[in-house]
Amino acid sequence: MDKLKNKLGFICDMDGVIYHGNTLLNGVKEFVEWLYNNDKKFLFLTNNSQKSPRELKEKLKRMGLEVGEENFYTAALATASFLKSQGASTAYVIGDAGLTNALYEVGISINDVDPEYVVIGETENYNFESIRKASILVNRGAKLIGTNSDITTPTESGEVPACKALVAPVEYATNRKAYFVGKPNPLMMRAAMGRFHAVGIHSADVAMIGDRMDTDMIAAIESGLDPILVLSGVSSRETVQKFPFRPRLILNGVGDVARDDK
Repeated sequence: MDKLKNKLGFICDMDGVIYHGNTLLNGVKEFVEWLYNNDKKFLFLTNNSQKSPRELKEKLKRMGLEVGEENFYTAALATASFLKSQGASTAYVIGDAGLTNALYEVGISINDVDPEYVVIGETENYNFESIRKASILVNRGAKLIGTNSDITTPTESGEVPACKALVAPVEYATNRKAYFVGKPNPLMMRAAMGRFHAVGIHSADVAMIGDRMDTDMIAAIESGLDPILVLSGVSSRETVQKFPFRPRLILNGVGDVARDDK
């Protein structure tokens, strides 16, 4: 634990690490207080594309947790950054405001007639008509993008379908494979690490705390970060045994870091 506590920076997943749905997980307040009290740089990184950093800030505030807007980075922002780097100007979007706003902010307009890209993220407005339209557009030549490759996401009621599950029908209908931007894609991790590099903190000094072996831990290992798994979300100790790689440390939740100080 001492090795973890000596890290200068922390990248933390949100769903299953900080909260489930609208419920803050045990020990999170104490952990965030520990980060601030020890002058740690931190970034809450989420593959979920539904909310903007401002909305995530407000969501945590409603739960009684104050975190600055600058401490969030989402798969929607990473996806928008990627499409801008590809010279995109139009996209058909299946997703919520966090994704569409991120695309607008980099100059990409929404187009359901002849878009260059079809972009799919998490949404509660998923329906057959959107799948039908997306499939037609991809068959006409639009490139298929998923904001992240999570199949499920944890909620208060249990695991529910996430982005990759929503993209699958379009992939099957068009015989095209999507390109997924979020974790564990190094694109998103490099963008996140750019926040730390700006203040002189490098990968060896950063821990990645997540609840998924298939995204968070792979992302940490391949990006040279300290891989820390928490059991408050998707993965369990039994899950770990199914993978050919290991986290360096397994915690019950992020609160363990603060409790170890007492």
